[in-house]
Amino acid sequence: MIFSGLYNKAMSWAHHPHRERYLVGVSLFESFIFPLPTAMLMIPMVIATPDKAIRLATITTLMSVFGAAVGYLLGWGAMSVIEPWIEQMGWLNQLESARIEFEHYGVLAVGIGAFTPAPFKIFTITAGMLSMSFIPFLLVSLVGRAAHFFLIALLMAWAGPKMEPVVRKYIEWLGWATIVLAIAGFLIHKYV
Repeated sequence: MIFSGLYNKAMSWAHHPHRERYLVGVSLFESFIFPLPTAMLMIPMVIATPDKAIRLATITTLMSVFGAAVGYLLGWGAMSVIEPWIEQMGWLNQLESARIEFEHYGVLAVGIGAFTPAPFKIFTITAGMLSMSFIPFLLVSLVGRAAHFFLIALLMAWAGPKMEPVVRKYIEWLGWATIVLAIAGFLIHKYV
């Protein structure tokens, strides 16, 4: 049971006295290197402590934007060094798709990447690689990430505690359904 183990681990972190430190680290690194979405850690924390939803969303947003700045700087100054790693992670196609999106949408591509569940690191690194203006990049990242994390946190604070037993019961189905939807979304984006 893959997802129940991950869920139980995330719930144990949600009750840990240093949970905010874990959230800072995951939020920071997710924007430029870490492969798992930050929301996967924030959601159980909000469910465990719904009265801290705003605080947790604020921490997540600010650290994610700080991580986005690091991703931008990596793309801007170290692309030749990190490109083999991107290729090894299997993200070259996503990087090329992001580059095309940037050419078409400009800074709005960052907003789309910041708000959606797409791997934000691809957008942060691509923005740096293409030398996008840094201040608009940061502002759009802040708005998109805040909208993303506050929406999730407030929704989980409102419905999460009531839904936790249901989520726990169906976590394996929910986990696999999320993966299927992500793959379907990727395929639709790539081929349609």
